[in-house]
Amino acid sequence: MSLKLVRHPASPLLYPNPLHQWESLNVFNCAVTQHKGLFHMLYRAQGYDYVSRIGYAVSADGLTWNRLGNPVFSPHQGRDDYRGVEDPRVTALDGVFYMTYTAYGASSYFPMIARSQNLITWQDVGSLERAENKDHVLFPEKIGGRYAILHRRSRHIWIGFSHDLVHWTDHQVLMAPRPGNDWDSVSIGSNGLPIKTLQGWLLFYHGYGSPPIIYRHSIALLDLDDPTKVIHRPAAFTMEPEETWEVKGDVPYALFSCANIVVGDQVYVYYAGADRLIGLATVPLAQALDFAQHG
Repeated sequence: MSLKLVRHPASPLLYPNPLHQWESLNVFNCAVTQHKGLFHMLYRAQGYDYVSRIGYAVSADGLTWNRLGNPVFSPHQGRDDYRGVEDPRVTALDGVFYMTYTAYGASSYFPMIARSQNLITWQDVGSLERAENKDHVLFPEKIGGRYAILHRRSRHIWIGFSHDLVHWTDHQVLMAPRPGNDWDSVSIGSNGLPIKTLQGWLLFYHGYGSPPIIYRHSIALLDLDDPTKVIHRPAAFTMEPEETWEVKGDVPYALFSCANIVVGDQVYVYYAGADRLIGLATVPLAQALDFAQHG
């Protein structure tokens, strides 16, 4: 079976703001979480210095957003991330918000975790590891009493576990690129938080194949009690760049998502097109689950 996500007619939802230098060029790769009846977005932004910072926006309906005039998270003084803080994912867990993000320095990038009580003020917890790694996202609940995290090493999706969010162990490959499958034959990475269902964890993810590089999306199903086990991974993709704003930008032909949340009976997939703008695509949760099981 096949499945295609539907672009919301209001897309793109968020544009650069020329009045704010720090977000005057690109806004993209956003986390979205729901809290107290509102949608909260943490998004990556760049000005003409190309330094990535993280801004905050809030919405009543997930479509129309009001944003703060200043970033809520910026590169740290004295740490090797002066080129930016990137690609947030936000997990609400045990009454705290955790943001996974990538710190980008002079010659490398590494995965970090921060925490907040209010989604505005953030404090670092620590790094997943001081090695090139990204696309990391915390599960929305503990697995067997431990925190679980997805991340990307060597173009694979990995999974790891921790008792304290600081010391991470039991890393193993969860999913690898598929050389015989054109669209995800070279590299894959996680999108937003895995979605818990009775049938297992729905994992929205992205991948690309041989040049020309085109980022596409699909969905896999992980075992509910042991997410190191992949129940099913369809061969087909669910979304690819089509709109002009998804094709032309700083990274052409790139669809990249850090957020897939359940709203009623729909999954809202917030994604960036070509590292320039933020859009929204939707899919019924039941259809996404059916595809992940039988596609």
